[in-house]
Amino acid sequence: MSLAAVHATLSGLKECQTDIGTGMDIVTDVAMDLAETQEGADNSGISKMEAMILECAKLDREINHFVDIVQQVTAEVGAQPPEAMFSLTARVKEQFTEKIARLSDGELQRHQKVLAFKESIRNSLSQANPESAENMEDEDEDIAVTQSQVNFTCPLTQVDMVNPMKNKKCNHHYDEGAILDLIKKKHSQKKKCRCPVVGCENTDVSQSDLVPDQMLRRMIQNQKRQGNRT
Repeated sequence: MSLAAVHATLSGLKECQTDIGTGMDIVTDVAMDLAETQEGADNSGISKMEAMILECAKLDREINHFVDIVQQVTAEVGAQPPEAMFSLTARVKEQFTEKIARLSDGELQRHQKVLAFKESIRNSLSQANPESAENMEDEDEDIAVTQSQVNFTCPLTQVDMVNPMKNKKCNHHYDEGAILDLIKKKHSQKKKCRCPVVGCENTDVSQSDLVPDQMLRRMIQNQKRQGNRT
């Protein structure tokens, strides 16, 4: 196996991760539809959707760890004699098996898409059943953002967001690709990434601060559909 073949395989896995993320968004949309209709009264459907989200999160996590291990092992092998390539597969398998054995399912609850799923379902159930909204306010106090505070336009691209990400620190939103590119650029310059929203005092935006906002994404999509009809 050549290093070029290894890199090609990793690229394929990263594309697979993109598809997994898209699938998780679709599952979230279906669960939100269930929560917003009478079917939401039957939580079994939503529970099945949540189980699917967790399985996808588990697969996404395993791919992340596998890619990291392969990159680490190939870097080590690259500095060794060519015959070291013959042990590449065995070394990756050993380290990956050890890594997976140490992981807990509880960690999946902190996956970005899982957090976004739960927040979206809470918001949808709240809208479908106003009587329960008051009880849910305390639970959602730290993550709630009113529609009046949200702008569909990304502060970086100045166009409507496609995949809005919410900053847990300052509650501002940005399009996923734009904010991740900015963070990467600033880190390459060894600088902190300041929140691009004018007047925001958050001077250190990191990827771990960002969570997908599925509710906002649906609002943007609904607005576009209404615009197309007119």
